[in-house]
Amino acid sequence: MIALVRAELLKLSTTRLWWVMLLSTLLLIGVNLAFFIGFAGNAQGGLPALDTPEWAQLAWSAGASGRIFVMILGVVMITSEYRYQTITGTFLTTPRRGRVITAKLVAGLIVGLLFALAVLLFTALVVIPTVLFAGGEVSLTEARVPAIALGTVASLALYTILGIAVGALVRNQIAGIVGAVAWAYVIESIFLAIPALQVVGKWFPGGAAQSLMSIDVTPGARSDLLPAWGGAAVLVGYAVVFAIIANATTVRRDIT
Repeated sequence: MIALVRAELLKLSTTRLWWVMLLSTLLLIGVNLAFFIGFAGNAQGGLPALDTPEWAQLAWSAGASGRIFVMILGVVMITSEYRYQTITGTFLTTPRRGRVITAKLVAGLIVGLLFALAVLLFTALVVIPTVLFAGGEVSLTEARVPAIALGTVASLALYTILGIAVGALVRNQIAGIVGAVAWAYVIESIFLAIPALQVVGKWFPGGAAQSLMSIDVTPGARSDLLPAWGGAAVLVGYAVVFAIIANATTVRRDIT
């Protein structure tokens, strides 16, 4: 199994896709942070001042926005094999398809964790100097920073696995990517942004991640989300379900 995971990581590392997705992730987070900094303390925008714990929470939570890119990466990790017909050689080398999918899931988990570490480091390099320059105090153990960091890590790792499951289900790369974008930017956004819909949205992966991070999606709507422990349990449940789906859809299908 270790050799299979290494092989999957090698496949990914020899392409440009991983660093393109990483740069896109950091760029999106940078844009969000620039917005939070530029409009901090703006009464019309409703954003807290730079030297407040509330702003620190908001800024640290920007890292979770990169989950769409790791999800796309997960989709491509498996659909590219079908697109370029390398999946046949992969299964001939390792006839037990379940082992191949498990290796892809583990590799995806590792990639998601590495992306999360890069995101947290980038966020720290922006947030810490900004708060200090504004005259505030920086504490990595207060203002829910540990919970937010944990939520970011869990979110990026889970969405990589989700992308692999989606790719195993649809096999078509374009359809998988479009579905991933639609889910993250349309479906989840609607159900998490509208308080009346959060009764459903809180059970989605994005809602569970927000619950774990203990961050308001919409000011005043936090009470409609799950408790932190509930969000963690839901995320673990999704990870297990996604793994089962990825294995089941690949093992039973004809690859031709």
